[in-house]
Amino acid sequence: MTPKTILTIAGSDSGGGAGIQADLKVFAALGAYGTSVLTAVTAQNTRGVDAVLPLPPRTVTEQLDSVLADFTVSAVKTGMLGTPAVADAVAQAARDGRLPQLVVDPVLVATSGHRLGVVGAVERLLPYARVATPNCAEAAAITGRGVDDVAGMVVAAEALAAGGPEYVVVTGGDLGGDEAVDVLHGDGVTTVLRGPRVDTRHTHGTGCSFSAAIAVRLALGDPVPAAVGAAKEYVLGALSGARGWELGAGRGPLDHFGWSA
Repeated sequence: MTPKTILTIAGSDSGGGAGIQADLKVFAALGAYGTSVLTAVTAQNTRGVDAVLPLPPRTVTEQLDSVLADFTVSAVKTGMLGTPAVADAVAQAARDGRLPQLVVDPVLVATSGHRLGVVGAVERLLPYARVATPNCAEAAAITGRGVDDVAGMVVAAEALAAGGPEYVVVTGGDLGGDEAVDVLHGDGVTTVLRGPRVDTRHTHGTGCSFSAAIAVRLALGDPVPAAVGAAKEYVLGALSGARGWELGAGRGPLDHFGWSA
Protein backbone atom coordinates (compact mmCIF):
# COMPACT_ATOMS: atom_id res chain seq x y z
CA MET A 1 0.00 0.00 0.00
CA THR A 2 1.39 3.39 -0.98
CA PRO A 3 2.15 5.51 2.10
CA LYS A 4 0.85 9.03 2.53
CA THR A 5 3.32 11.74 1.51
CA ILE A 6 4.00 14.54 3.97
CA LEU A 7 6.02 17.69 3.25
CA THR A 8 8.11 19.57 5.78
CA ILE A 9 9.26 23.12 5.06
CA ALA A 10 11.89 24.00 7.65
CA GLY A 11 15.54 24.49 8.49
CA SER A 12 18.21 21.82 8.68
CA ASP A 13 19.61 20.78 12.07
CA SER A 14 23.16 19.43 11.70
CA GLY A 15 22.75 17.65 15.04
CA GLY A 16 19.72 15.77 13.75
CA GLY A 17 17.44 16.42 16.71
CA ALA A 18 15.13 19.10 15.36
CA GLY A 19 14.11 20.74 12.10
CA ILE A 20 13.98 18.83 8.84
CA GLN A 21 15.82 15.85 10.30
CA ALA A 22 13.40 15.41 13.21
CA ASP A 23 10.38 15.84 10.95
CA LEU A 24 11.53 13.14 8.55
CA LYS A 25 12.15 10.76 11.45
CA VAL A 26 8.63 11.35 12.78
CA PHE A 27 7.10 10.81 9.35
CA ALA A 28 8.93 7.51 8.97
CA ALA A 29 8.15 6.38 12.52
CA LEU A 30 4.43 6.95 11.94
CA GLY A 31 4.33 5.24 8.56
CA ALA A 32 4.40 8.18 6.17
CA TYR A 33 6.77 9.10 3.34
CA GLY A 34 8.61 12.36 3.99
CA THR A 35 9.60 15.05 1.52
CA SER A 36 11.34 18.30 2.42
CA VAL A 37 12.00 21.90 1.46
CA LEU A 38 14.92 23.54 3.26
CA THR A 39 14.59 27.17 4.29
CA ALA A 40 17.95 27.48 6.05
CA VAL A 41 21.08 25.58 6.98
CA THR A 42 22.17 25.72 10.61
CA ALA A 43 25.31 24.72 12.43
CA GLN A 44 24.04 23.30 15.70
CA ASN A 45 24.27 20.46 18.18
CA THR A 46 22.69 19.59 21.51
CA ARG A 47 24.43 22.54 23.20
CA GLY A 48 23.19 25.28 20.91
CA VAL A 49 23.03 26.96 17.53
CA ASP A 50 26.36 28.27 16.26
CA ALA A 51 25.33 29.69 12.88
CA VAL A 52 22.31 30.13 10.60
CA LEU A 53 22.38 30.57 6.83
CA PRO A 54 18.94 31.43 5.38
CA LEU A 55 18.40 30.19 1.84
CA PRO A 56 17.23 32.59 -0.89
CA PRO A 57 13.45 32.69 -1.40
CA ARG A 58 13.93 31.59 -5.02
CA THR A 59 15.72 28.43 -3.85
CA VAL A 60 12.87 27.68 -1.44
CA THR A 61 10.30 28.18 -4.21
CA GLU A 62 12.24 25.96 -6.61
CA GLN A 63 12.35 23.14 -4.06
CA LEU A 64 8.65 23.57 -3.36
CA ASP A 65 7.70 23.55 -7.03
CA SER A 66 9.81 20.46 -7.65
CA VAL A 67 8.24 18.45 -4.84
CA LEU A 68 4.67 19.49 -5.57
CA ALA A 69 5.06 18.79 -9.29
CA ASP A 70 5.82 15.12 -8.67
CA PHE A 71 4.28 14.05 -5.35
CA THR A 72 0.70 14.02 -4.12
CA VAL A 73 1.22 15.66 -0.76
CA SER A 74 -1.45 14.89 1.85
CA ALA A 75 -0.28 17.27 4.57
CA VAL A 76 2.35 19.96 5.09
CA LYS A 77 4.11 21.30 8.15
CA THR A 78 6.29 24.35 8.43
CA GLY A 79 9.00 25.01 10.98
CA MET A 80 11.77 27.57 10.85
CA LEU A 81 11.12 30.02 8.01
CA GLY A 82 13.93 32.41 8.84
CA THR A 83 12.96 35.51 6.90
CA PRO A 84 9.75 37.30 5.88
CA ALA A 85 10.75 36.88 2.21
CA VAL A 86 10.86 33.09 2.59
CA ALA A 87 7.57 33.18 4.48
CA ASP A 88 6.04 35.17 1.61
CA ALA A 89 7.10 32.47 -0.85
CA VAL A 90 5.56 29.74 1.29
CA ALA A 91 2.42 31.79 1.96
CA GLN A 92 1.91 32.26 -1.77
CA ALA A 93 1.83 28.49 -2.22
CA ALA A 94 -0.66 28.22 0.65
CA ARG A 95 -2.76 31.00 -0.84
CA ASP A 96 -2.84 29.09 -4.13
CA GLY A 97 -4.19 26.01 -2.34
CA ARG A 98 -1.03 23.96 -2.81
CA LEU A 99 -0.32 23.21 0.88
CA PRO A 100 -3.10 20.92 2.18
CA GLN A 101 -3.67 20.28 5.88
CA LEU A 102 -1.11 22.93 6.79
CA VAL A 103 0.41 22.69 10.28
CA VAL A 104 2.37 25.81 11.23
CA ASP A 105 4.98 25.40 13.96
CA PRO A 106 6.06 29.02 14.55
CA VAL A 107 9.71 28.37 15.34
CA LEU A 108 11.05 31.63 16.73
CA VAL A 109 13.65 30.54 19.28
CA ALA A 110 15.60 27.29 19.53
CA THR A 111 15.69 25.29 22.76
CA SER A 112 19.17 26.72 23.28
CA GLY A 113 17.83 30.26 23.19
CA HIS A 114 19.14 31.16 19.71
CA ARG A 115 16.65 33.22 17.71
CA LEU A 116 15.73 31.37 14.51
CA GLY A 117 12.78 33.29 13.14
CA VAL A 118 10.90 36.57 13.22
CA VAL A 119 7.29 37.16 14.22
CA GLY A 120 6.49 38.84 10.92
CA ALA A 121 7.45 35.70 9.02
CA VAL A 122 5.16 33.50 11.08
CA GLU A 123 2.22 35.90 10.84
CA ARG A 124 2.25 35.59 7.05
CA LEU A 125 1.33 31.91 7.27
CA LEU A 126 -1.13 31.82 10.16
CA PRO A 127 -4.23 32.70 8.06
CA TYR A 128 -3.70 29.51 6.01
CA ALA A 129 -3.05 27.10 8.88
CA ARG A 130 -5.30 24.18 9.69
CA VAL A 131 -3.37 23.96 12.96
CA ALA A 132 -0.82 26.29 14.58
CA THR A 133 1.35 24.92 17.39
CA PRO A 134 3.18 27.71 19.27
CA ASN A 135 4.81 27.12 22.62
CA CYS A 136 4.21 29.64 25.39
CA ALA A 137 7.13 31.89 24.43
CA GLU A 138 6.11 31.91 20.76
CA ALA A 139 2.47 32.58 21.61
CA ALA A 140 3.58 35.50 23.79
CA ALA A 141 5.78 36.92 21.03
CA ILE A 142 3.00 36.74 18.43
CA THR A 143 0.18 38.07 20.62
CA GLY A 144 2.27 40.59 22.52
CA ARG A 145 0.99 39.44 25.90
CA GLY A 146 2.49 37.26 28.62
CA VAL A 147 1.78 33.53 28.62
CA ASP A 148 2.91 32.25 32.00
CA ASP A 149 0.17 29.85 33.09
CA VAL A 150 -2.77 27.83 31.79
CA ALA A 151 -5.10 30.84 31.93
CA GLY A 152 -2.66 32.79 29.77
CA MET A 153 -2.41 29.86 27.37
CA VAL A 154 -6.19 29.86 26.94
CA VAL A 155 -6.27 33.58 26.21
CA ALA A 156 -3.39 33.26 23.74
CA ALA A 157 -4.94 30.28 21.93
CA GLU A 158 -8.23 32.12 21.48
CA ALA A 159 -6.47 35.30 20.32
CA LEU A 160 -4.32 33.43 17.79
CA ALA A 161 -7.31 31.51 16.43
CA ALA A 162 -9.06 34.82 15.80
CA GLY A 163 -6.18 35.66 13.44
CA GLY A 164 -6.82 32.86 11.00
CA PRO A 165 -5.80 29.34 12.05
CA GLU A 166 -8.65 26.85 12.23
CA TYR A 167 -7.14 25.36 15.37
CA VAL A 168 -4.41 26.54 17.74
CA VAL A 169 -2.49 24.39 20.22
CA VAL A 170 -0.44 26.34 22.75
CA THR A 171 2.03 23.84 24.16
CA GLY A 172 3.05 24.13 27.79
CA GLY A 173 6.07 21.89 27.99
CA ASP A 174 8.21 24.79 29.18
CA LEU A 175 5.95 25.56 32.14
CA GLY A 176 6.69 24.04 35.53
CA GLY A 177 4.62 21.51 37.40
CA ASP A 178 4.05 17.77 37.41
CA GLU A 179 1.85 17.80 34.31
CA ALA A 180 2.50 18.63 30.68
CA VAL A 181 -0.44 20.90 29.82
CA ASP A 182 -1.41 21.98 26.32
CA VAL A 183 -4.37 24.14 25.33
CA LEU A 184 -6.33 23.40 22.14
CA HIS A 185 -8.77 25.93 20.73
CA GLY A 186 -10.88 25.53 17.61
CA ASP A 187 -14.46 25.59 16.38
CA GLY A 188 -15.31 27.82 19.33
CA VAL A 189 -14.21 25.21 21.87
CA THR A 190 -11.22 25.37 24.22
CA THR A 191 -9.85 22.12 25.65
CA VAL A 192 -7.10 21.76 28.25
CA LEU A 193 -5.04 18.64 27.52
CA ARG A 194 -3.17 17.20 30.48
CA GLY A 195 -0.57 14.46 30.63
CA PRO A 196 2.37 13.33 32.73
CA ARG A 197 5.55 15.37 32.53
CA VAL A 198 8.69 13.41 31.65
CA ASP A 199 11.64 14.28 33.86
CA THR A 200 14.39 14.59 31.24
CA ARG A 201 16.81 17.14 29.84
CA HIS A 202 16.55 15.52 26.40
CA THR A 203 13.89 17.75 24.86
CA HIS A 204 15.61 18.98 21.69
CA GLY A 205 13.12 18.94 18.83
CA THR A 206 10.00 18.37 20.92
CA GLY A 207 7.98 21.08 19.15
CA CYS A 208 9.09 19.95 15.70
CA SER A 209 8.19 16.35 16.49
CA PHE A 210 4.78 17.29 17.91
CA SER A 211 3.75 19.30 14.86
CA ALA A 212 5.13 16.67 12.48
CA ALA A 213 3.08 13.98 14.21
CA ILE A 214 -0.06 16.12 13.90
CA ALA A 215 0.57 16.46 10.16
CA VAL A 216 0.84 12.68 9.73
CA ARG A 217 -2.35 12.02 11.64
CA LEU A 218 -4.22 14.65 9.62
CA ALA A 219 -3.01 13.00 6.41
CA LEU A 220 -4.35 9.68 7.70
CA GLY A 221 -7.78 11.22 8.16
CA ASP A 222 -7.92 12.11 11.86
CA PRO A 223 -9.97 15.15 12.89
CA VAL A 224 -7.80 17.80 14.51
CA PRO A 225 -8.57 17.00 18.17
CA ALA A 226 -7.76 13.32 17.61
CA ALA A 227 -4.59 14.19 15.67
CA VAL A 228 -3.42 16.46 18.48
CA GLY A 229 -4.13 13.79 21.09
CA ALA A 230 -2.24 11.15 19.12
CA ALA A 231 0.70 13.52 18.63
CA LYS A 232 0.82 14.26 22.35
CA GLU A 233 0.98 10.53 23.11
CA TYR A 234 3.70 10.01 20.52
CA VAL A 235 5.87 12.78 21.97
CA LEU A 236 5.33 11.44 25.50
CA GLY A 237 6.72 8.09 24.38
CA ALA A 238 9.61 9.68 22.50
CA LEU A 239 10.59 11.79 25.51
CA SER A 240 10.34 8.81 27.85
CA GLY A 241 12.45 6.62 25.60
CA ALA A 242 15.37 9.05 25.43
CA ARG A 243 15.62 9.78 29.17
CA GLY A 244 18.72 7.63 29.63
CA TRP A 245 20.44 8.49 26.36
CA GLU A 246 23.81 10.23 26.25
CA LEU A 247 23.81 11.74 22.77
CA GLY A 248 25.70 15.02 23.00
CA ALA A 249 26.53 17.07 26.07
CA GLY A 250 23.45 19.29 26.09
CA ARG A 251 19.73 18.82 25.52
CA GLY A 252 19.62 15.63 23.54
CA PRO A 253 17.13 14.38 20.93
CA LEU A 254 13.98 12.31 21.35
CA ASP A 255 13.58 8.56 20.81
CA HIS A 256 11.59 8.97 17.61
CA PHE A 257 11.55 5.27 16.70
CA GLY A 258 10.81 3.78 20.10
CA TRP A 259 14.21 2.11 20.34
CA SER A 260 14.14 2.26 24.14
CA ALA A 261 10.52 1.22 24.55
